[in-house]
Order: sequence, then C-alpha cells, then structure tokens
Amino acid sequence: MGRRSFAVRNIMEIYCHWQAGKSLRAIAQSLAVGRKTIRKYIRAAIKAGFRQDGQNTPDEWKAFIKRHFPETVDQKARSSWFGELDRYRDYIAEGFETNRMSTVWQRLCEATGLDVSVSTFRRYVRATMPNVRLTPDQVVVYRPEVPPGEEVQIDYGYLGRWCHPVTRTSHRLWVFSMVLSFSRHMFIKVVDRMDKRRWLECHIDGFEFFGGVPQRLVLDNLTSGVLKPDIYEPLLNRAYDEMAAHYGTLIDPCRKGKPKDKPRVERTVPYVRDSFWRGRSFSSWAEIDREAIRWCKEVAGTRIHGTTGQRPLEVFNLVEKPMLKPLAERWEIVVWQTAKVGPDSHCAVKRVLYSVPWQYIGRELSVRVGDQKVQFYLDDELIKTHIRRPGERRQTDPSDLPPDKTAFFLRTPQWCLRQAKEMGESVLAVVLELLKENTLNHLRQAQGIIRLCDTYGASRLDKAWARALGFGDARYRTVKGILTQGLDQQPVPEQTSRNAGAFLHGIDAFDTEATSAKEELIPCRLTNSKEN
Repeated sequence: MGRRSFAVRNIMEIYCHWQAGKSLRAIAQSLAVGRKTIRKYIRAAIKAGFRQDGQNTPDEWKAFIKRHFPETVDQKARSSWFGELDRYRDYIAEGFETNRMSTVWQRLCEATGLDVSVSTFRRYVRATMPNVRLTPDQVVVYRPEVPPGEEVQIDYGYLGRWCHPVTRTSHRLWVFSMVLSFSRHMFIKVVDRMDKRRWLECHIDGFEFFGGVPQRLVLDNLTSGVLKPDIYEPLLNRAYDEMAAHYGTLIDPCRKGKPKDKPRVERTVPYVRDSFWRGRSFSSWAEIDREAIRWCKEVAGTRIHGTTGQRPLEVFNLVEKPMLKPLAERWEIVVWQTAKVGPDSHCAVKRVLYSVPWQYIGRELSVRVGDQKVQFYLDDELIKTHIRRPGERRQTDPSDLPPDKTAFFLRTPQWCLRQAKEMGESVLAVVLELLKENTLNHLRQAQGIIRLCDTYGASRLDKAWARALGFGDARYRTVKGILTQGLDQQPVPEQTSRNAGAFLHGIDAFDTEATSAKEELIPCRLTNSKEN
C-alpha cells in the first residue's frame, strides 16, 4: 500500500508544483525527482489538455493518472507475467462475458500453455481491467454482530486418528464444536462416531457447559439434525426437534452448501485441531473429555480473540451468560426410527422384538426409542408403549394378539383352577386330579373341560362330571359324551363295572362296550317279543 500511495502522490505533487508556476529545475530540487521524469508527466498532461495556468482539483489529477499511468496505481500487483497476459487481453475480456474468473484463468492456461497462477491472474485483471465485475458469490457480505445469548454455531470437524493405549485399537476421531457468536466462547467434545444419539448428547453437554441455552442453533444440514434441507421449510430430525422444543430454542439450518453462513465455528476447527489435538497423547477416553473441557476454559477461553480483541471467557461471564435461557431439566435422549410390523405382530427395534396390536401387521410404524420406554406411532397416533427391560430379547403383550391365538397361553393352570371352583365341586375335583401330575401335558384337557361350560353351562357340567366320577372314568371325552347324549339329566343306575361305559358314554361310544352290551340286550328283546 505504501509504494502505491507514494507513486500517485508524487505525480500529483509534480502537477501541483507545475500549475503553481515553478520551473522544471525548481520542481526537481523540491521533490528530488529527475527532470526527465518530470518532463514525461508534464508532456502527457499538456497533450491531454491541461494548462500550467489552470487550477485542477486533486480528484481530476487522480482520474487523469489512473487513466494514463495505470502501472503507478497498482505497482505492487504488477509482475513479470503482466506483459504476457497483455497479449491475450481480448481473449480474457471475451471470457468474462460468460464465465467466472477461475474458469477464464483455467481455459486461458489450457488454450495458451501459460503457467501463470490464479492469484497473479486475478491481480492482473483487477489492475488492468477495471470494467470486469465480480460475481455475486465472490462478494463477502458483512455479518453484523449478534446480540449476546442470541446464537450458537455448531459443526463437526475431523481431528485425526487415535490409538487406544490399552486395547491398541485405532479410532478415527471428530470434534463437535459449539461457538457462541457474541463472546466466541466455545465448547468441544471428541467423538468416534457421528450418529443421531451422539449428536444429541453433545448438544446437551454443551448446554450444561455454558449453563444456559441460546435463542438459536445455527448448524449445517447434517442428517442427524436436518433430514431434508430447504431454505424455507427444512425437514428436521424428529428427536432433534423434540430436544430443541424441550430447551426452548430454535433450530436455524444454514443454506445447503453455504458454510460461510456459520463462519465463526468454521474457523475454529483448524484451531482446535492444531492447538488441542496435534502433538499430544491421551491415555483414555476420560482423559480426552477432561482435557477438552480444560482446554475450552484455560486455553481457548483466555486467548485474545483476533476479531473481538477480547478474551472469550471474560466476555461470556460478564455479558453473555446472563442473557442465556435458564437450563431446563436434562432431556431424556430419544431416537426416532421406523419399523415394519411382522406377521407375528412384532417389530424389531434395537435387536429386541416388541409386540404391537395385530391389526397393524404389515404397516410401517414410527418408533420413539428412549432410555426407559419404546413407543410406537402410526403417523402422530400413539398405538403402543413398552417399558425397556435390559436383557430381554422379546417383549410380548398377549392383548396385542388375536384371542384365539393366545388362549392356550392365557389359560394357565391357576386360571383353570379358579374357573373350576366356580363351576362346582365335581369339576374342581377333576381339574385338580388332572393337574396334580404332568401339569403341562394335561393342561389342554383342563382347558377343554372349562370350555364345555360355554356350551352346556356350569350346572350340567358339574352333574356330568359327578356321573363320570361315579363310574371311575373322569376323562374329557367321557364327560363330553355324557353331555352330548343328555345322560347327565338321568339318574345314575346300579351297574357293574363291566358295562359302566354304556352308562357313561352311550351304547355306541366305544366298540368293545357296544358289542358286549348288544350281546346281552338282544336276547332279552327277542324273549320279550315272543312273549308279546
């Protein structure tokens, strides 16, 4: 800047002394400039119409010098390449009609074989082609300072690799950064993965580090926070939106592909990588977390910031911290995902099967997974909630399944005994006898006995079992035969054990009993017919 201003000023002084009526000798002695140089500039002025007895203003002389002696206006920018580039001035000007500066430079080098750098090319264009305009994306827009407590900018950045000294495993590590826009006070957390849960955990830890919550969260369009970028209606991650609502803050995503929308946090990533990470060794994850907090307070917080000229931690404590929103109760971290209901009316969530009402088989549900509960939604309607139980791989609520599919599992031995007690002493005695030994093997028979009550009623069932017990044949098929033929309504006759089955099951119930009974009854019928 000094060389450029000195050259212009000296030429203007030559013209001022000249119009003051001084001779070339006097001007040379006053300004320590050779008379040959003075003569060159004065001849150019006379040729352009200036007169020695005139009274031109400094602005008029500046415009004249810029127009006739451009090399003196930007001497610092000129290099040996300027002469080479002047040969292609028309080609360059034509390129700027349709393309940007970097594209024009690239195509010029390809077409001519020049090995000029893009920075030299840019200086040449700005010094010699003032009519070339910058494109809008080359203009840096001033971002006014935000009020204290108004905004925090958030980003991830790659740190490097770390070898765990105990397990000897190598990890790729990233740093999560939060920078308060007003004070520039920052929070960092080192992570080995960038999933949704870790994203939420880092936010909560950052709020607790600051002791409050800012009004807005300015972030990139990471899928952990923004599912679909849009300048007007971005689709936010459901859990991230819930967290922001819990703490009373607004999510404000940047424009897609515009990292300069959050410049304060973008500049900190190289600083963190250099100051906190490089050249240091850590013995454990706990040490990394502990040292990160210490670095934020004692190193980054106490440095003199290049833009503000102040210590971020001091500005934060004095001005910004009182302006943050009070910290709410710690939010329970949840993660949203989708799950399809299988044919068995279960959904797989985090390698655990959970039942949902069987009417939703084949539907895709939204699942809200928290530390304590797992909730299933169809659109915005809650349809099922399960309590998370560590160690269980399958959680089934029988009420979610069709009744006919769960009858056997619901009608336990205890249930059978309770029902039999209400039906009568005979039914209770039979069920007790069945379940006394090999309970599971006889459970279906006990269930079948109870189910007969739905058809014949408790009174008839009790009488049928009393009849069966009287003949020493307390089996399910025996009682069902008695009820089917209505034998429970008849008195129990005196009989021998040889033909007891006929009275229990009816004469056609069993082949062996029916044959013996028919052999005894047929002669009697023939005798009676002859007598008649």
